[in-house]
Amino acid sequence: MIALKFYRLLPKDYRLRLVQLLPAHRQLWLVRRLTRQRRLPIAAAPGSLVPVRDAGRKVRARVVPDMTPAAAWTTNLEAVIAVLDRAGIDYFCIRPVSDLHSAVAVHRRDRERTLDALRRDPELTGAEIHTGTIDDEGFRSGRGRTGAQVYFPVTGSYGTTVLGSGSACEIEFWRTEKGVDGAPDTIVAPRRNAVASAMPAEPEHHLVTPVDLNPSMPLDDTTPRYRTRSEFVAVPAEAVRFPIDIVYTWVDGNDPDWVERKAASLAALDPDNINTIATNASRFISRDELKYSLRSIATYAPWVRKIFLVTDDQVPAWLDDTHPGLTVVSHRELFGDTGVLPTFNSHAIESRLHRIPGLAEHFVYFNDDMFLGRPVPPTAFFHANGIAKFFPSKAQLEAGPATVFDAPVTAAGKNNRVHIAERFERGITQKMQHVPYALQKSVLEEIEQTLPKQVKATSEHPFRHPGDLSIPSSLQHYWAYLTRRAVPGSIKYTYADLAHPSTPVQLAFLLARRHCDVFCLNDTDTAAVAFSEQASMMADFLPQYFPFRSPYELPDEVAAERAEFSATQLGRARQETVRLPRQALRGELHV
Repeated sequence: MIALKFYRLLPKDYRLRLVQLLPAHRQLWLVRRLTRQRRLPIAAAPGSLVPVRDAGRKVRARVVPDMTPAAAWTTNLEAVIAVLDRAGIDYFCIRPVSDLHSAVAVHRRDRERTLDALRRDPELTGAEIHTGTIDDEGFRSGRGRTGAQVYFPVTGSYGTTVLGSGSACEIEFWRTEKGVDGAPDTIVAPRRNAVASAMPAEPEHHLVTPVDLNPSMPLDDTTPRYRTRSEFVAVPAEAVRFPIDIVYTWVDGNDPDWVERKAASLAALDPDNINTIATNASRFISRDELKYSLRSIATYAPWVRKIFLVTDDQVPAWLDDTHPGLTVVSHRELFGDTGVLPTFNSHAIESRLHRIPGLAEHFVYFNDDMFLGRPVPPTAFFHANGIAKFFPSKAQLEAGPATVFDAPVTAAGKNNRVHIAERFERGITQKMQHVPYALQKSVLEEIEQTLPKQVKATSEHPFRHPGDLSIPSSLQHYWAYLTRRAVPGSIKYTYADLAHPSTPVQLAFLLARRHCDVFCLNDTDTAAVAFSEQASMMADFLPQYFPFRSPYELPDEVAAERAEFSATQLGRARQETVRLPRQALRGELHV
């Protein structure tokens, strides 16, 4: 115990160094002890109650396989206002400073009635109800009389991820302040909110939608149902109210048909015109990262309109590709009569993204090894006026022209630099962080119209090539910036190389702190850690960080049935462009 207290007093950098002095197999154990990570010994059944810790408090949480913070926000808010409606207590909903929780204002003369109604109402059985101080610093449980907090604790099957006080409905007890010299009375809040902390005592009430109270909620939830005041009705000037899509590019490097196509393309390739990194097997390995990346979107970005998955006619066995919020896009749809197929060149595929049918003007491009690590608002990627954000890295782009000896990403960056210099008379010195890329379809279209030969050449290289452009990951950002359509931004992120021996410790800290907006789990061409060990590490970490199923997943038994199809059968079905019937995917037909 003394050692643990001493450890927690150390600066973070020294903590990691101390841990790394231990044998590798003891490092992860120690980090989990030090960060108080308690995993249930066996997976708990849906609906069961399990002991967990929420913000340092011991609570019993219900296991709900498909919960999200947005759903918890809605559940807690609607449970509270239903109690207030039944008790006949006047209230109005507030747009709080934080998007994580909801807030309801009640006059402080009704404080005891409100607390009594909350404690007695049978619909709140199982909820945590706390009273205390509520101010600009947040809610603190105790003897304070300015606020209350209500939430239903929810967790995943291993108890490692808890949706609780962070999604609570917080009740603020407002007071009346008499007007001076004939001025009208006002009501005053115990803390700041997103509009005003003092308002006329005589209200004008309205019903509003979830996004009117929380700008991170879905735009398509258009049913007004929350009672608020007129002051909270206007759309904030800084709120993003245009649709934003997500685009993924994905490949299953274990698919025998795909491996055969790749081998045939490699055999026809001149090895002197390509860097070996472009064909390394680690670039194409799938460990179900996409499943958990989609879970991160469903959990932490409810504002996303639609998801597009770009593949080489491949569909993961677990994916419900009939979900209305997700569209699988074939390379054939994007390339049409341009480029060369099959392609194994991410630069070539990325050069066609703006051709996705139905794609919104504003979208965020994810690789399947990128994950949201905590709730992220749309303003993390775009300003309300439509201007995009990009995230420069501290890493510098090497000098000199692109050569076959450069890593493909470096060669493409050097080619980007040439075109930015020719068109804008500006230089590129920095690389971009490996985080999701905020893009505008119109900028990508403009690049293709301005550099048709170069974009076409990139689309015709079956593997990453020294002559490629890296358009959505670099060129687009500088192009948009220099045409006043993008600005530099900042985002809290971390990068983990799966092949590095310290990564298990890094992931343990990430699981405990959950301090990053986004993180990337990337594998390089090194062999310090065997692929099987990397897979085991991912299988341990990802389900604990993202235990809640996304709506894009088939039931487990249906996914298992679908996975039984042989590679030959799947290949034939893809070649004939025959989609499995919707009933078959949901297990209603046995094929």
